[in-house]
Amino acid sequence: MSADAGRGAGTGQGADTGRRGELDALRALVVLGLVFFHTALVFSPDDDFYVKNAQTTDAVTVVAGFGVVWAMPMLFLVAGLGARHSIRRRGPAGFARERLLRLGVPLVFATVVLCPLPQWLRLRAADPGYDESYWRFWPRFLTVRPDFADFPFVVEGDHFETGHLWFVVLLLAFCLLLAPVASRLTAGAGRVAPALRRHPALLLLPALPLAAVNALLGMEEDYAGWNRWAYLLFFLCGLALADDGRIREVTRRAAVPVGLLGLVLFAGSAPGFVVGDDPFGAWTPLALFTRAVFGAAGWCWVVSILGLLDRPRNRTARTRPGTGGRAARRDAALRYLAAAALPLYVLHQPVVVAFAYGVVGWSAPMAVEYAVIVAASLGVILAGYEFGVRRTPVTRFLFGMRPAAARPRSVRGPLEPDPAPPPDPPLPPPP
Repeated sequence: MSADAGRGAGTGQGADTGRRGELDALRALVVLGLVFFHTALVFSPDDDFYVKNAQTTDAVTVVAGFGVVWAMPMLFLVAGLGARHSIRRRGPAGFARERLLRLGVPLVFATVVLCPLPQWLRLRAADPGYDESYWRFWPRFLTVRPDFADFPFVVEGDHFETGHLWFVVLLLAFCLLLAPVASRLTAGAGRVAPALRRHPALLLLPALPLAAVNALLGMEEDYAGWNRWAYLLFFLCGLALADDGRIREVTRRAAVPVGLLGLVLFAGSAPGFVVGDDPFGAWTPLALFTRAVFGAAGWCWVVSILGLLDRPRNRTARTRPGTGGRAARRDAALRYLAAAALPLYVLHQPVVVAFAYGVVGWSAPMAVEYAVIVAASLGVILAGYEFGVRRTPVTRFLFGMRPAAARPRSVRGPLEPDPAPPPDPPLPPPP
């Protein structure tokens, strides 16, 4: 633990360090929700997904917007929280080595083994006469050249892409870039928290740089509708602020009003996505306003969701007869899903694309096709994780998991906070 963290703990004002089961549930919700989201893109008229259904619906665009505004930002913020604890335990150099193993290894493995499949199926879906075998396409996919102008995506090719692994690329880049200065960033929470308790409206300040980044740098459709550097801001907020007990207290109190503000801002961005010029990159006043308001809405949604879910456990209820077993089963399920987060993320998109390729030619209603793709994809990725990933040391390593024999009781995945120090004393009452 850093000196600054030690001072916070000593005064009872540092990080809340108890197990945050709500983050396990949230992480699982987002990762499994991506199966539903990417399947929906098969039926969207606006997205250039790998495989497209002949019949589409505008309803997909509307529904998807409710997930895009908060889901991936939340993953980056929670990853920043995990980085906060990991740096305390390992130091900057140890943290960088650990992230290279747990993120870099699955990134390289999945890019070589899994990412070529969606691109090959895209070619086959777009051109019925395309008959190149997968094994002839595979080396063409891996033919790359450097492209440092698109940092941190530093290689490109005629067919190469990182696909859904853009999240892992960005997360690894953020971790390595910030490792040398992370301790100073986390120390900033000690200065911010007292002011935030006196003036809770300061909780909205990060919405301003997020609005500016989205508006001035443009939103990127390839990265779930956000600018890649906006994700860095969410990661920084998780690293520096998200687990300070005083800030969590303010977040809990502000969750409802901030959530209502987020809904108003999100509604305010809607007209820009429906009418006018390209909202992702145009420089018209309406496009700039749309991107800025969307960025501010995203921060409000993330803060509100964190505050609403961050509720102290009812210890009395947990000790009642019959409740201990249910709580233990729930906690075991959350630990299982938390450890599975990164492997499930890595597996999901190639599986969704493969099933979509086989289903879109059916003469069936869109709802039926959608349900089949979702159900089949969930079944395969969950079974693939259980029987093809978590049970052998080699596959665990390739998918970023710790060795089974070395796992502590609370199983953790790369997207989950590392074990924290012992709990701090109770927070003092507000002044």
